Amino acid sequence: MTDAITITTAPCCWGVDDVRNPNLPPWKKVLEEADAARFRGLELGPYGYLPLDVAQVAPVLDRHNLRVVAGTIFDDLVDPANRENLLRQTREICALVTALPEPGYAPGQRFRAPYLTVMDWGHDERDYAAGHSEKAERLNDERWADMVGNITAIAELARDEFGVRAVIHPHAGGHIEFADEIERIVEDVPEKVAGLCIDTGHTAYAGMDPVATLERYWSRIDYLHFKDIDPVVFADVMGRRIRFFDACAEGVMCPIGRGSIDYKAIYGFLRERGYAGFITIEQERDPRNADGVLADLRSSHQYLADIGFAYTE
Repeated sequence: MTDAITITTAPCCWGVDDVRNPNLPPWKKVLEEADAARFRGLELGPYGYLPLDVAQVAPVLDRHNLRVVAGTIFDDLVDPANRENLLRQTREICALVTALPEPGYAPGQRFRAPYLTVMDWGHDERDYAAGHSEKAERLNDERWADMVGNITAIAELARDEFGVRAVIHPHAGGHIEFADEIERIVEDVPEKVAGLCIDTGHTAYAGMDPVATLERYWSRIDYLHFKDIDPVVFADVMGRRIRFFDACAEGVMCPIGRGSIDYKAIYGFLRERGYAGFITIEQERDPRNADGVLADLRSSHQYLADIGFAYTE
C-alpha cells in the first residue's frame, strides 16, 4: 500500500510563509535541498515565491527530479473585496502547475494532482488565538457566507478552467481551524466543489485528535500534510499571547517522530483505508533558522520510512 504514497515537502520547511520576509532563502536553494533530502515532489509555496513562469521553473525542477504536487492560496478568504485578487492568484497558479509535468497518479487516488490548497489567513484576532478554540472569535453568518463565496469561486475556477482540484486546508490562526468550523465548511462547500487537505499538525494544534479527524472526514480528504509538535514548546506557547508563526519560530514544530503526534496510529489508519497519492511533510520555522532544515527533513522522511511508509527514491 505504501508504494501508492509519495512523500513530498514544501517551502514552509525553509521558513517560507510570507513572501515579503527579507530573510527567505532563494527558491533554487529550496529545490536543491529538497532533492538532497531525497524528495521527488514539493509544493509551490506561497503565491509569488517560485516564479510563475514555466520556462524559469521547469528546467530547475527537472534538474532536481522534482514535480509540483500543489499550489497554494494563503490569503484573506473572508473579505469579498479580495475576490478579484484571489481569482487572479488562482488563474496564475493553476496555469503554472498544469503546464508543468504531472506528478504522477496512483490507483485509488481520489483526484489527480496537482492540487490547489486553499487556506484562510491574515486576521490578527485569529492569529493570536491560534490553538485556543475558546478564545477565537467566530465569523458571523454574513462574513461566513462571504468566505464560502470566495472559496467556492476559487474552487470552481480551478476546476472548470484548469481541471485542478481545490482542497480546503484548516490552518492554525485562520477562520477555518477548529472542529466546529471544519464541520461547517464541509456542510457549506459540497464535495463536487472542493475536498479537504487535513494537516495532522494543525489538527493537533487546534486541540483535535488527528486520527479521529481523518476518520470523520475520510470521504472528503484528497490530500494530506504531516507535521509534528514539540509538546514542551507547545505547552509554553499556549500559555502566552503569541502569533502562530512566532510560535513556529520558537520551535513548536519539530521533526516527525520527535513530537506528540502518534504517527504509528496514523500509518495504521491510512494503511487500513488504502490511502493513495501524496503526503507533504511540513515543519514551519523562522527562515533565519533554515540551516537545520536538511537534517530535519531527512530525519522526518526516515522516521516515516521506518514505521512503514515507502522511502522515495
